[in-house]
Amino acid sequence: MKSTNIHLRALEPEDIGFLYRWENDPEVWKVSQTTAPYSKYVLKKYIETSHLDIYETKQQRFIIVHTETNIPIGAIDLFDFDPVNRRAGVGILIYDEHSRGKGYASEALEILKKYAFVVLGLHQLYCFIPSDNTPSYELFSRHGFIQAGIRKEWLRVGNEWKDELTMQLINRK
Repeated sequence: MKSTNIHLRALEPEDIGFLYRWENDPEVWKVSQTTAPYSKYVLKKYIETSHLDIYETKQQRFIIVHTETNIPIGAIDLFDFDPVNRRAGVGILIYDEHSRGKGYASEALEILKKYAFVVLGLHQLYCFIPSDNTPSYELFSRHGFIQAGIRKEWLRVGNEWKDELTMQLINRK
């Protein structure tokens, strides 16, 4: 699955190194709600089972790869896959800060939307965004997601409480 500048691919065993960095970065924890580090053992097991069908695992992770350099720059996930109600959550991370703001997340989201709606036949996608994460809010808005709710003081970041927005994209086709 590809676009002009990036392509999405499945997890590979050699991804263990950057997954270990990404999943154990406290800056990433702020948006992923992670509270403890992952061991290489756990990540290796995760990669080993990543080939399983989304209907079995209820999640699917794709690595975002810069096509020209063939270097992984991030990941995009479907999570909490619900085949009965035909919906899934979306999470995206452009880890390489030099790759942020260049439209790669937008390209990845567009590819993922087509996969979710055409291949999986989903009715809707949703995401959760901290209310102060303007770039993410704008990204999802540009792709047709609308704010469907707000959870007040939902996220604890340090000693502060932050609201979390719920956004949805309903497939009307």
